[in-house]
Amino acid sequence: MITILGVSTQALFGQLLIGLINGSFYALLSLGLALIFGLLNIINFAHGALYMMGAFCAYFLLTKAGIGYWGALVIAPLLVGIFGSAIERLMISRLYQLDHIYGLLLTFGIALVVEGLFRIEYGSTGMSYPVPASLAGGDNLGFMFLPRYRAWVIVGSLAVCLGTWFLIEKTRLGSYLRAATENPDLVRAFGINVPLMITMTYGFGVGLAAFCGVMAAPIYQVSPQMGSELIIVVFAVVVIGGMGSIMGAILTGFLLGLVEGLTKVFYPEAANTVIFILMAIVLMIRPAGLFGTQK
Repeated sequence: MITILGVSTQALFGQLLIGLINGSFYALLSLGLALIFGLLNIINFAHGALYMMGAFCAYFLLTKAGIGYWGALVIAPLLVGIFGSAIERLMISRLYQLDHIYGLLLTFGIALVVEGLFRIEYGSTGMSYPVPASLAGGDNLGFMFLPRYRAWVIVGSLAVCLGTWFLIEKTRLGSYLRAATENPDLVRAFGINVPLMITMTYGFGVGLAAFCGVMAAPIYQVSPQMGSELIIVVFAVVVIGGMGSIMGAILTGFLLGLVEGLTKVFYPEAANTVIFILMAIVLMIRPAGLFGTQK
């Protein structure tokens, strides 16, 4: 068996795979956060709760309606996106002219309420969600065993992340969104409904969180705490990448997932803190983040 610095290649590549999977979730969640902050200037602390709602939607669609994984990947983000759009219209839209702290406190309160309601109804015990039959099993690559569902998570999340980046940065719709946040009066002069566009942007951002929740459901147990356990790490990823930077969120998410995986191999005691250590270092050297714009 080949070893690298005393670690077998099978263990090393296994941890790198886990790191890429975690990085896929970090990238998707931080992408939604960066999108909402970059275009709406709202620090969305409810993101973890909406990620959890996506996983629960997939579970309900399967157990109550018999709709499997592939249907849930489409329906759950739509349902959670509609729920998020209602939150934006009824509550968050009233805070755009106020300091960021008000939006943070409101979304933090929403997260506590949503998680509390699910915990009252379903307790703290996680519920399993089966891997879709079309992605069951895996392939032996010689140096490691690659589960097909894990490979799909990495490829699928990367495709969604790059597709979102292209939509925001390279299309006319994306240019309208960016313009609406910088000069809404000018955009209104072109006959564009700016409030509706902002609402749809928030709904799309939380829909990404729900999409991530559906993808996570077969890997992690579906539980009310699954969002709160992840959201602090995701906020650290966004800060390192640069608040509001779309590509920064994607690249940093995948990169920090790999760093976390390698840390578990070579220095496991620091695996739970390495991302926060890196965040402190980045903030000292570059307060705007690696890909952020210094103002």
